[in-house]
Amino acid sequence: MKIELLTKNDNLSIQNKIISQIRDLINIKNLEPGDKLPSERMLSEKFEVTRSTVREAIQKLEFFGLLNSIPQSGTFVANIGVIALNGMIEDILRLDTPDFKSLVETRILLELKTVRLASLRRTEDDLKHLKSTLDAHEKKVLNGEDAVQEDLLFHLAIAKASRNSSMNTFMLTITPEIITNFEKHHVCSKNQVMSSIKEHKDIYDAIKNQNPKEAKDKMKAHFKILYQYCYNIK
Repeated sequence: MKIELLTKNDNLSIQNKIISQIRDLINIKNLEPGDKLPSERMLSEKFEVTRSTVREAIQKLEFFGLLNSIPQSGTFVANIGVIALNGMIEDILRLDTPDFKSLVETRILLELKTVRLASLRRTEDDLKHLKSTLDAHEKKVLNGEDAVQEDLLFHLAIAKASRNSSMNTFMLTITPEIITNFEKHHVCSKNQVMSSIKEHKDIYDAIKNQNPKEAKDKMKAHFKILYQYCYNIK
């Protein structure tokens, strides 16, 4: 039996097809806010796809606030009118997969906000978490090992310390794709990776000292290479 590997575009196409079918089901059945959708098993049989494919489509609609999944109870239409729901699903279906530069640009914009909030809201537990990710990154860099994941874990720790759940969610959403593509696009050289150790420490110190302006300035300095990459600055 030949195993066919799906490309990202293939997977998105299948996911969008399931989302369209869920939308049509909601309309045909005249489901209203609070009404329950059929189970994942029933939907997978109806749409002739795997349950995991149905689950991914449901999770995407849940992420955008159009469905609510309750453990042990099922999936329900969110508290939103049918006209708005159909319009939002149409917008979701038109979404393009973000390119790497778009992801990096979004990360820059988010982190200039999260680092400022983190410096104002961080707790002692946040500082411990930040320090552990800081040390893990430094250790790998000094050992000559790949430290992309440790780098981004430090930045995710900052997002968590910001105490803004939406920003934290956005960071968690875009981080896996950034990890996958960082080396492929050759964004940073080895020398830049070494300098990031001090830059991370500067950011950490600003957060520890609860200095939002310095924290933002240090993050801007840290993102100098990313700015050049995104905006073709020489």
